Amino acid sequence: MNLWDKGDVLDAFVHRFTIGEDQSLDLELAPYDVIGSLAHARMLYECALLEKEDWEAIDAGLRDIYRSIRAGSFRIEAQVEDVHSQVEMLLTAQIGDAGKRLHTARSRNDQVLVDLKLFFRDRLRGIVNRTAALSDAFLDLADRHAQTLLPGYTHGQAAMPSSFGQWFAAHAESLVSDLLVLQAAYRMADRNPLGSAAGYGTSFPIDRDRTTALLGFEALHVSAIEAQLGRVKTDRMVAQAAAAVAATIGRFVADVCVYASDNYRFITLHPEITTGSSIMPHKRNPDVFELLRAHCNRLQSLPNEVTLLATNLPSGYHRDFQLLKESVLPSLSRLDGCLEVLRYALGHLSVNAHILDDQRYDVIFSVDAIRQRMEDGIPFRDAYRLVGAELLEGRFVRPDAATSSHIGSPGNPGTDRIRAALAAESGRFEFSRRDAAFTALLGDLPLP
Repeated sequence: MNLWDKGDVLDAFVHRFTIGEDQSLDLELAPYDVIGSLAHARMLYECALLEKEDWEAIDAGLRDIYRSIRAGSFRIEAQVEDVHSQVEMLLTAQIGDAGKRLHTARSRNDQVLVDLKLFFRDRLRGIVNRTAALSDAFLDLADRHAQTLLPGYTHGQAAMPSSFGQWFAAHAESLVSDLLVLQAAYRMADRNPLGSAAGYGTSFPIDRDRTTALLGFEALHVSAIEAQLGRVKTDRMVAQAAAAVAATIGRFVADVCVYASDNYRFITLHPEITTGSSIMPHKRNPDVFELLRAHCNRLQSLPNEVTLLATNLPSGYHRDFQLLKESVLPSLSRLDGCLEVLRYALGHLSVNAHILDDQRYDVIFSVDAIRQRMEDGIPFRDAYRLVGAELLEGRFVRPDAATSSHIGSPGNPGTDRIRAALAAESGRFEFSRRDAAFTALLGDLPLP
């Protein structure tokens, strides 16, 4: 069954090609397809576009389908094109002609749009929560190791003293910055496209503000055309948010792979999270972190992939958009998994508290030596040259290190301020509107 079926016969080979991966991907959209249909049907009834008896039958039938989705028994049959067709087919088989009235004033275009918006909204919520939890885990480590010194590097060369507290806090704050991008993506997803139909609205007297309220959206896509154009914009923004978080994770795990290597030994990875070699019995490999690095590199390519899929398309719907699902939906699951795995792995590493006992790192205290000479009244430029000469001639003696005190420095990573920013940015997401609307719409049914 296909919602567009007019009795013509489509070549089976072409049909399989046009379906693509929709049947498997659409299973993730199934609960949202039913929820969107529940809101649409109620709006149709309230606008006198459905008789009460038909609406009640549709509402009850959709709830039964929703229960089957939640129970894991819902399937998209091989001959059915997508989730929209499967739901309508099941509904019509269950309640008869009333099921055929559900699609009144609606197109598959705005139907898939609302499904994706609801899906993105919930999936982003999970990513937001995992991002905040990971940031908090970094802050705990930063507090625990605030005074454990670590050499900082520039250009791949040992440069200045840092600390594990500063290192962990930096990635915590980077994730707080990523929440800003996630906020933009969430708000893009939190706008209602339902009622835009095929992209030009409908002659039926529908109430689009009503479905906006029923589905707990923050706002409405006012222009029906923009609702369709907004699909790419929403996917791109979601992709950019995923890439931002991936960039933070990717940079951290790249550090871990270096810091855990035999030539550095800055950190030790516990046996529980490392793998061995099939030929070298001494090897313990950071496979988890290497795979995280690879996954994050893939995720950072996602915005470009979304952009290229929609490049040079004129206004309106195009079947090209179908491939956006194949790019974005699995990527969000991948990011969610990366966040979960990294948070777990953080609890299975130890830091080396005696790195700077190695004389090779004496040179990173050259700026402290300059500061000491300046305390004796020598101007910075002259002190710089004096210390430079000592280093060149092998006469440099490591000074007693001064504890840095300014905010954001190795001795004062500023975790209290980062925690405050984390709480503030996490609190800007208005998840409660969605929960209240879904609870009212679904009644005793469980939320997705």
